[in-house]
Amino acid sequence: MKTGRVFLSALLAGVCIGLGGTVFLSLENRTVGAVLFTVGLFVICTMGLHLFTGKVCYVLERDAAYALDLPVIWLGNLAGTGLLALLERCTRIGPALAEKAAGLCETKLGDGLGSIFLLAVFCNMMIYIAVEGFNQNPHELGKYLALFFGVVVFILCGYEHCVANMYYFSVAGAWSGKALLYLLVMTLGNAAGGVVFPVLRRCLAEP
Repeated sequence: MKTGRVFLSALLAGVCIGLGGTVFLSLENRTVGAVLFTVGLFVICTMGLHLFTGKVCYVLERDAAYALDLPVIWLGNLAGTGLLALLERCTRIGPALAEKAAGLCETKLGDGLGSIFLLAVFCNMMIYIAVEGFNQNPHELGKYLALFFGVVVFILCGYEHCVANMYYFSVAGAWSGKALLYLLVMTLGNAAGGVVFPVLRRCLAEP
């Protein structure tokens, strides 16, 4: 029963990231698109949904049951982004989204795996800053600025977010064995990047 709830929450989180990806693809101005992409993480954090890139940041601080939920969350995020992309491809905005996403996917799949991994590491360092800032900042404005800066910076830097890429691959119809391999490498990079700050903070806190 718990697994089903986690999967459904993750599916909704995937839809939210897909909505952020939709507005990003819909705008010519990359900076404005990055700002509005923030809607995805905003909804996820305020509604307490399950996003792989946010949850994986805390895997070393939680128990084994928490870690076992992560694959379920990843699959739920994949289902949510894929569902939204499938529905969008049935609408009048589908062709334009697919064309724009195809260009992004071509760039990503033309990159080396080492580069993809490092860009994914850097991405989740920013996601940790965003999520931890939202959770721990005592100031209401500070909470939302953390989300804003974390998301906007990772997008404008060109870092790799595995869930956002699930959406881009889906709406572009770019799935292949190579795309899956690249997505798994992005996932590993996001996982590694997500624990950088928690590990370093723990080391600094030790006497």
